[in-house]
Amino acid sequence: MNTKLSNSVLYLMSISAGLVVANLYYNQPLLHQISVDFGVSESTVSNVPLATQLGYAFGLLFIIPLGDKISNKKILQYDFALMVISLIAAAMSSTLLLLIASSFLIGFSSAIPQLFVPMAAQLSDDKGRGRAIGIVMSGLLIGILGSRVISGIVGEWFGWRFMYFAATCLMVLLFILLQFKLPKINPSYTDSYGSLLKSIGYYFKTEPTVRLAALRGGLGFAGLSIFWTTFVFLMEDHFGYGSDVTGAFGLFGVIGALAAAVVGKLNDKFNKNKIIIFSALLIIFSWVIFYLSGNSLIGLAIGVILVDLGLQILHITNQNIIFSKNPEARNRVNTIYMVGFFIGGALGTTLGAFAWEHYAWKGVSVLGILISVAILLTQLLSKHQHK
Repeated sequence: MNTKLSNSVLYLMSISAGLVVANLYYNQPLLHQISVDFGVSESTVSNVPLATQLGYAFGLLFIIPLGDKISNKKILQYDFALMVISLIAAAMSSTLLLLIASSFLIGFSSAIPQLFVPMAAQLSDDKGRGRAIGIVMSGLLIGILGSRVISGIVGEWFGWRFMYFAATCLMVLLFILLQFKLPKINPSYTDSYGSLLKSIGYYFKTEPTVRLAALRGGLGFAGLSIFWTTFVFLMEDHFGYGSDVTGAFGLFGVIGALAAAVVGKLNDKFNKNKIIIFSALLIIFSWVIFYLSGNSLIGLAIGVILVDLGLQILHITNQNIIFSKNPEARNRVNTIYMVGFFIGGALGTTLGAFAWEHYAWKGVSVLGILISVAILLTQLLSKHQHK
């Protein structure tokens, strides 16, 4: 497969990653409206985003490895069909149970942005791989950050169901564009689907660099989850701000997202060990700022920019490392990495809530510092260094 990755296709994949991943997060600002519509408590309606995230986890495990076995065009055909049906079902749900079931399938089918990252790596040459990964990741991250803002506005003006109908139309248009513009990739793996899934275990056991990247990524995402889980409590208790101002802080993360493309270029030029160490130090520094900024909105804003930038540097470098090896199994090693990434996120959410309840913001900040130091120690003590 010698198709050269053009800038137009690269930016199409970046935009597509952002638009699809947004499906995961549209529901979050709409939960109050949904709870009122169905006459249920807000704790009960929280099963909607939970089902979406569970669906995404299953999609990572069962869809993404198929990128090493089945043509990307064929995967997109089936996946977008399921995605569109799921979005329509969510928009037309007559009960909360139907919405929860639809949300699981939305999450399951919206895992495909994780196909675009290894696809960009495969279509790039060695010199441009870091840049390509960075650009696709920028789109994905902006989609995550922007989806909540757009959904909140649309929900306020047109109601929560309209957001799902709008997303349906958007996905249909995106699918048509991808079918015409995206290069077709035909993988070489010929064994059964069961063997494909089993081979994920093989790569986990035999590739220490993949395990190490998954550990670093999991720790990094744990730290970010600790912050966002507890930040809303800090804003309410200490500053008296609601979810609108708290959500607006997420826009500072766009700076980190836009920097992802630049970070990707640096990956192609500099030693990756040094980049990882720098990212860990930047994340540690951001948590020190958080520790000192419990009463400073400016300090918190600076911390948000730095912690997000640090994580993006770490994340893109991790993916560049794992994609530079095992070209025949890029989707499977990405599955291992992303599962480790999200396990870390779930652990961070739990630990963050515990730290806030017992030790307030200072305790949360100390926990963040400890998690960040663990990233640095993991790298410094590793026997497996990267060029």
